[in-house]
Amino acid sequence: MEERFGFIHEKLDIKILILFVLRRLPGVVDRDVLADLVQCDGGIGYFDYSDCLYELIAAGQVAEEDDGYRITEKGAENGETVESSLPYSVRKKAEKLLAPEAERLRRLSMLTAEHKLKDGLCTVTLAMDDGKGEILRVELLCADEEQAVRMEKNFKRNAEAIYGDMINMLDK
Repeated sequence: MEERFGFIHEKLDIKILILFVLRRLPGVVDRDVLADLVQCDGGIGYFDYSDCLYELIAAGQVAEEDDGYRITEKGAENGETVESSLPYSVRKKAEKLLAPEAERLRRLSMLTAEHKLKDGLCTVTLAMDDGKGEILRVELLCADEEQAVRMEKNFKRNAEAIYGDMINMLDK
């Protein structure tokens, strides 16, 4: 039997840690990112993590979506009730590791980038929210769907710079 380090070894503790992490993320998180965040404690193996995640999904506490996982209302309520049982050092380490991902998800939640095909035309809609309301909405006709997808990706990567450039160009 291999010796594992860290404070978290039991399945219940791993489940609590998964819920702890997901409660602090404002959106859907990729499977690999979630695994990295949960394995912040040296005692958690990937297969134990994976088993616990699927048990939480089966119990209706975590929802599996196309692009990752999010906590359900039931999971959030249960997680809030039991997360204080996690060792303080594990909670602090997890919070420190998940802060950049939480910020990334918060930023993405304020951006809309989608395209539609209708009557042989492809349009892309790009929008930006500042948390209080929409500050930018642009709808563009695209040459094809490939261009629309490129525009969506570039907007998501550079939304703030695009917004600033537009303001500067229009305010001259």
